[in-house]
Amino acid sequence: MSDLFAASGLEADLNRPLADMLRPTSLADIVGQDHLLASDGAIGRMVAQKRLSSMILWGPPGVGKTSLARLLADASDLAFTSVSAVFSGVADLRKAFEAAAQLRATGRGTLLFVDEIHRFNRAQQDGFLPYVEAGTVTLMGATTENPSFEINGALLSRARVFVLKRLEYEGLKTLLTRAEAHYGRPAPLDAQARQTLMDFADGDGRHFLTLLEEVFQAAFDQPFDRAGLSQFLQRRVPAYDKNKDEHYNLISALHKSVRASDPDASLYWLARMLHGGENPLFIARRLVRMASEDIGLADPTALRVTIAARDAFEFLGSPEGELALAQATVHLACAPKSNAAYVAFKKAQVLAAQTGSEPPPARFLNAPTSLMKEQGYGKGYVYDPDASGGISGLSGFPDRMGPQDLYQPTENGAEARIVEKLEAWRALRREKL
Repeated sequence: MSDLFAASGLEADLNRPLADMLRPTSLADIVGQDHLLASDGAIGRMVAQKRLSSMILWGPPGVGKTSLARLLADASDLAFTSVSAVFSGVADLRKAFEAAAQLRATGRGTLLFVDEIHRFNRAQQDGFLPYVEAGTVTLMGATTENPSFEINGALLSRARVFVLKRLEYEGLKTLLTRAEAHYGRPAPLDAQARQTLMDFADGDGRHFLTLLEEVFQAAFDQPFDRAGLSQFLQRRVPAYDKNKDEHYNLISALHKSVRASDPDASLYWLARMLHGGENPLFIARRLVRMASEDIGLADPTALRVTIAARDAFEFLGSPEGELALAQATVHLACAPKSNAAYVAFKKAQVLAAQTGSEPPPARFLNAPTSLMKEQGYGKGYVYDPDASGGISGLSGFPDRMGPQDLYQPTENGAEARIVEKLEAWRALRREKL
């Protein structure tokens, strides 16, 4: 019987996961990424012009990065080659580049898809550069991590970064409709259970189809309700919608209660979110943000406390680790507040965008060669620890800009000790102009 199934191809289909069987077969089948794939989207325009450039696809798991790469290769008549940074090394990359060079000699290009590209180290990423520059391959890297931190600058300058979004409810509904058409019957879920299954997926289309496959294969007489689905999948039913208004309303209430120095309300909203099934690490990330945005240097220990709370939760898990989040919440709420560092950084971002590529002052540049010394590198630099009071008064801004007063410390908490010193340092820098 197994030979008969194998001969007909049925055995392969029986063993294929639903997510693989419903993999998109055209760009129009990809859901949730219209901001990129529509006719006026950045990738949509590339496809229409048949001029595909190298790119980094940045987005959470299960949003279609691999499918998109395959379909873009088809749409651009490029050979598709795939490697994974988890399982591949330099030898695998060399083979892929050699094959692409041979194919290019015949007049056809290659789309090289690199899954988890952020897992390659900096030296390995540098290895892509000559092949991308020469057009041997059109690189398409997929990553769940911020490319600004995980992909080296040289490679980023040669590739466009596109952000893929987590799937919202409309996208998941489309996948549900396709699954029902595949099975030829409605999903055995009542209205609330459908919503709950989407909550469980948390924007991951592949995970949603995996859960849905379990549901379709369940042998139950009645459709699942919310509680029955939770029990069947061994998942905690969310007590509130983690993807819509209440999710954002509660985290906003927690953040603003901390900002208002109200530890009681802060603990209440923390408990509400945890009771509702919120991911505790999402809360931990927001606590870290609060430590930098609302407290800053008024209490420099706040950031350490929140990082420690995150680590403690990852070490202990729920429910024990939730106490560490509560401790950090109370610490933040009771800490002196200052957003001076946050405001200063926003000003710096605006200034950096306005001034473009102004070079650093030559005196701040190292001069390891005689040619660089002749060019004035390092000339006039004073080693601050040797200067009177431990400060030379040299400005680190580009010469054409001169000193800029971005950071304005408050009189709150530990930050108050910075005010007088900073005024003296700035006065000294202006004397040196």
